[in-house]
Amino acid sequence: MAKSAAVERWFASTKPPSEAALRRVREIILGADPSMRERIQYGITFSSTKSGDFAAFVRYSSPGVNLRLMRGRRLRGRYPHLEGATMKRMRIADRAEANARAAELRSMVKEWCALGDAAR
Repeated sequence: MAKSAAVERWFASTKPPSEAALRRVREIILGADPSMRERIQYGITFSSTKSGDFAAFVRYSSPGVNLRLMRGRRLRGRYPHLEGATMKRMRIADRAEANARAAELRSMVKEWCALGDAAR
């Protein structure tokens, strides 16, 4: 799992209210596929070297995690906690809920990465 030093600095300087949950979601996403990377853009953006931008943390200054999927409509799997008709997102209240949704998050990442260049 490749963690970015710039993202670590972002956590240190931003001190988001749901840092433990954000960090847990980050671990799940980065650990789901070796092609996943992170960078500072829109807060923190996750992307796959195979499939492009996957998702970003948005509204990170508010409690909880709001993960916005860049092109989430391309996912075909059944993800019960994925919300939105056009702009897909997943909201997670805390670290415990992140752990409870880990399998669903991993499945989303794996499907995204399997799309390859077609997702771009």
